[in-house]
Amino acid sequence: MRSQSKLISQAHPTLNLVHPTPEVFIWNTIIRSHFRHGDRSLPSVSAPLSAFLRMRFHGVNPDFYTFPFILQLFQIPSYLHLGKSIHAQIHHFGFVRNRFCQTSLINMYSNCGDMYLARKLFDEINLPDLPSWNSILTGYIRIGLVDNARKVFDEMPERNVVSWSSMIDGYSRCGDCEKALQLFNSMEGSKPNEFTMSSVLSACGQLGNLDKGMNAHDYIKENDMENNVIVATGLIDMYVKCGSIDRARDVFNKLGPTEDVMAWTAFISGLAIHGCSHECLEQFNNMLVREVRPNSVTFVGLLSACAHGGLVSEGEAYFDRMMNEFGISPRIQHYGCMVDLYSRAGLVRRAWDLVLSMPIEPDVLIWGSLLSGSRTHFDVEMCEKAIGKLIELEPMNSGAYVLLSNVYVKAGRWKDVKIVRDLMKAKGVKKVQGYSMVDIDGVRHRFVVGDESHPEIRDVYVKLDEIMMKLKMEGYVGDVKEVLLDLDEEEGKEMALWRHSEKLAVAFAILKTGEGESIRVMKNLRICSDCHVAMKMISRVFNREIIVRDCNRFHRFCNGICSCNDFW
Repeated sequence: MRSQSKLISQAHPTLNLVHPTPEVFIWNTIIRSHFRHGDRSLPSVSAPLSAFLRMRFHGVNPDFYTFPFILQLFQIPSYLHLGKSIHAQIHHFGFVRNRFCQTSLINMYSNCGDMYLARKLFDEINLPDLPSWNSILTGYIRIGLVDNARKVFDEMPERNVVSWSSMIDGYSRCGDCEKALQLFNSMEGSKPNEFTMSSVLSACGQLGNLDKGMNAHDYIKENDMENNVIVATGLIDMYVKCGSIDRARDVFNKLGPTEDVMAWTAFISGLAIHGCSHECLEQFNNMLVREVRPNSVTFVGLLSACAHGGLVSEGEAYFDRMMNEFGISPRIQHYGCMVDLYSRAGLVRRAWDLVLSMPIEPDVLIWGSLLSGSRTHFDVEMCEKAIGKLIELEPMNSGAYVLLSNVYVKAGRWKDVKIVRDLMKAKGVKKVQGYSMVDIDGVRHRFVVGDESHPEIRDVYVKLDEIMMKLKMEGYVGDVKEVLLDLDEEEGKEMALWRHSEKLAVAFAILKTGEGESIRVMKNLRICSDCHVAMKMISRVFNREIIVRDCNRFHRFCNGICSCNDFW
């Protein structure tokens, strides 16, 4: 049947009024064949739509099989007007109550973002079937109305793997990853498929929960999904976000010589945020050798690797190649990487010149990169320029005020620090509280600076004092410039440093885990330089691998060395 439909599809342009008029079954086969084989000479919408119009030109009336095929064409908002025209045709030919046509219309309207009409059609069905329920469910998820989707999900008289997978994916997309995993654990009556597992892996990655991610990987292995490129890409992304670049590398290598650009991009981007800059560039070259064409996201990862590795000339070369060799126009993310590249390398004025010459209006990330780089290299003037622009875009961005305040603190300009803090108070800007999290035996523990809320905090402080005393014996000296309090006594400043959230999390992990076990910490803000020094020393003195995921990248501390090479 497939070979026959392909021949009919190829014959379609020669059909004219000289020939006997084919019956509707033949026309439906012609229309359907375009979805199976495609027509390289015509846009995907034009070929089957022209077949439909030619059928009408021949005076052949469509049946209820015709319209579901045609409605598959209109899956984006710009085609909504065409979908409505087909809806009118369905009314005209009396198929508006046909179950196949109703479900196809609901799916078309939901894909085009018109949930009002999708829901209206759904409510007109006396006894909606499972595909109709799934169409309205996925429609709500597609536009981000996850609560509406959950209400539909709970009302469904029956569910299949599409229902469960869509709801899990909805929670994962909106960032409610705990609910996504809870729903997965309660999944019944349907066996998870590749789409389900991709959503579960995404949730595990966002949470940074390696244990649950590895459990998901075990299920994938048991059900022979590991060679599916979509699942493999999800595994790579999950392991990257959970701080296990070695496992991500294993999954990528087992995938074999793939031509899938998404898999390559996931691995390249993962290498970038883990500080493996040179390996990242090497993998990009391997990708080109296999004739896999990079996309714009690939170059974001590549330029990010150059920024985190201080590879200025390489970054400039790749930025030029992206435009001249691959014809990819730079987006705001690419300019952001270049500004970050220059700023981190201390070329703050060059970063400023790039911002001024950009054909795109700079966004918060651009000014934030410039501000962060200026802060690192103590360029107070540039910090003040960047924060001015940043506050124009986001007046309530507490991070901008805090970065400028940090610069003034390090410069000893306490009067300016007070001015910034008074300004924050006057505008009602509240500083985002820094916290660090660590998973022990499947339970997540959260710490904040100077924490008193954790049930075992007294034991944690005892262990932390023991750790810090050992570090002092090894030559540790606290970087009191990182203390954002105007304290007079050096001892008071040093004690304040000891209470940083990441140090508390690591102390708790050492207290609760066996010797030699790796420690993984997730921090919502950038790790400070003092904690960075302390983590390097702890990894050496206590023989522990410590992986810290902060808001920018991963730091892997091992034997007194960090994967960032002290460049972050």
